[in-house]
Amino acid sequence: MDETTIPQDPRTHNRADAAPRAPRAPRAPRRWRAWSRRRRITLLAVGLLAALLAWNTVSVSTQTAEASGEQIVRLPGGDIHVVQDGPPGAPTLVLLHGLGGSTAWWEPVMPALRDLHVVRVDLLGHGGSAKPADGYGIAEQARRVGAVLDQLGVRRATVVGHSTGGAVATSLAEQRHDLVAAITLIDTGPRLDAYIGDSFTGRLVTTPVVGELLWRLRTDGTIRDALSTAFTRPVRVPDQIITDIRGMTYRSLTATDEASSAYVKERPIPDRLASLDLPTLVIFGSQDRRWQPSSAQEYRRVPHARIEILDGVGHTPMFEDPDTTGALLHGFAMETPPR
Repeated sequence: MDETTIPQDPRTHNRADAAPRAPRAPRAPRRWRAWSRRRRITLLAVGLLAALLAWNTVSVSTQTAEASGEQIVRLPGGDIHVVQDGPPGAPTLVLLHGLGGSTAWWEPVMPALRDLHVVRVDLLGHGGSAKPADGYGIAEQARRVGAVLDQLGVRRATVVGHSTGGAVATSLAEQRHDLVAAITLIDTGPRLDAYIGDSFTGRLVTTPVVGELLWRLRTDGTIRDALSTAFTRPVRVPDQIITDIRGMTYRSLTATDEASSAYVKERPIPDRLASLDLPTLVIFGSQDRRWQPSSAQEYRRVPHARIEILDGVGHTPMFEDPDTTGALLHGFAMETPPR
């Protein structure tokens, strides 16, 4: 009998000896897979943004700069830019600007002071002075101003400070009774809780991470916005002032701000002046938008203090009423007898 060959199905050929296949896992729905990809992309983008912000914070906060300008006084820890005007033999008037300021802030009152020996100083971190990583304490700033005047040969002076510069002037008077003959404070807040506040942009600049980013991206427009509360009357802010602020480092701005607050918080300025027995002139704008104008009356407890309130003027009388401010500074400097 012939053998009959039964054809095999090729789909099942040799499967008897093969291991059984594991069941295939069900595939995730397409919508879930798309969402998962988007989540991974979002997390990657967030991580990259966080890394960039961290890099910017460190980079902006550690920037430094050297001093520049026509007259530089070399000092350990940071060279200082100064501008001198007027006859050297005349009574000396020292002008110290406020936070973010520079020698340019005094330009409007210079015509009234032309017969005085005027020394304008850029505080460390400001204007043409050096901008190191540290050294911004108020007492340190004052010691540096004293060293500058010593090198310039100034023996006695009336020292004028605007806003934060008033804190530096006060500290200099505390340290150097031999040097400071009289003191003038212009819109210098007497105590920390008399501070009204800053512009919205100004507040953002001091906010961690956001501030460093805003500083990196700063424009002339954002700087002018930050300056808005510095004036009450309409003022044309010179380009030089904007340039000087752009030239600052983030560290020099914020460290000076912190140091000023710490100095006033430690002890109110009228209390500091009360024990110094110095002729004192206080000039304050009646419409100051940074410090409570009524707080100027706290200087009445300072012996020999004279208080001048300028009607309709804001935080910066040098620009808002330069004629009156210049006349007051000139008259006070001429009235102060040498000791």
